[in-house]
Amino acid sequence: MKLKITFNSPVVLCFIIICFVATILNYITMGASNTLLFSTYHSALTNPMTYVRFITYIFGHADISHFAGNAMYILLLGPMLEEKYGSKMLIIIMGITAVITALINYVLFPNIALCGASGIVFAFILLTSFTGFKQGEIPLTFILVAIVFIGQQIVEGITIQDNVSNLSHIIGGIIGTVIGYVLNKSK
Repeated sequence: MKLKITFNSPVVLCFIIICFVATILNYITMGASNTLLFSTYHSALTNPMTYVRFITYIFGHADISHFAGNAMYILLLGPMLEEKYGSKMLIIIMGITAVITALINYVLFPNIALCGASGIVFAFILLTSFTGFKQGEIPLTFILVAIVFIGQQIVEGITIQDNVSNLSHIIGGIIGTVIGYVLNKSK
């Protein structure tokens, strides 16, 4: 019996590879690559890089621990979602999550930079809970995940002062919920 390694989830695997390379670049450039490409922050709307960073910030991570935390969830949930919804739809979901989160952060929090794929992780978490969705039903797993997830983000947002954007987690979760509902309702 021969076993072979397969490239089973091209979008997820390519995304993780890009994130890993961006994280290594951040170390090599002592943070300059994150500032230039892999963080989104309040910069002039006349600067074309402002719009580029609305997408590319999802590839950057503050350090290897930040990368590993997000990568584990994406590698765990992403292949199932890519198989269910397809590669093209997964790219669309990731792009929508990135842009909406960046725009909301740009407007509401001009002094806070975003870096990393946490919004996508939380979109995937809530989107995954819709995999068993049937018309006219709401999965109990979705309700429990939503309660625990939103509750945790609110508590942490109020009580913990760190560099984690709880709002991007909540936005990602809302996007995953809406997309999961819409995609599964139409089936």
